[in-house]
Amino acid sequence: MAISFLTTLADTYYADPYSTTYSSSNDPTTNVISLVVAVLMVVALWKIFTKAKQPGWAAIVPIYNAYILLKIVNRPGWWLILYFIPFVNFIIWIIVSNDLAKTFGKGMGTTILLVILPFIGYPMLGFGDAKYTAPKVAK
Repeated sequence: MAISFLTTLADTYYADPYSTTYSSSNDPTTNVISLVVAVLMVVALWKIFTKAKQPGWAAIVPIYNAYILLKIVNRPGWWLILYFIPFVNFIIWIIVSNDLAKTFGKGMGTTILLVILPFIGYPMLGFGDAKYTAPKVAK
């Protein structure tokens, strides 16, 4: 019994750092940070939608928010289907991010933030002083 206790104690203090039994998803800190980032993104998208005269609640509806984003940047609604095609979805995301930056009067730097660091780019558009200007409709 004493040997079993000592073995358990040793395993607790000298755990294999390369063990596959530990998952960071079980770490409460990771969960809290993920939740904070998710809430920040939803609130930022809500603010972007309201700046563009769209319903803010659309930010919390998963596929509908992508449709509204396409509507804000004046892209056709059928582009929503392109989000479901692997590799094509990434290209469409870059194009829509660039169009979104342009509709808020921002340049390529904001596009890069929206693509590479969206948790910084979207709050900048939503909470910043950027003003929405509707894109011109092609005739």
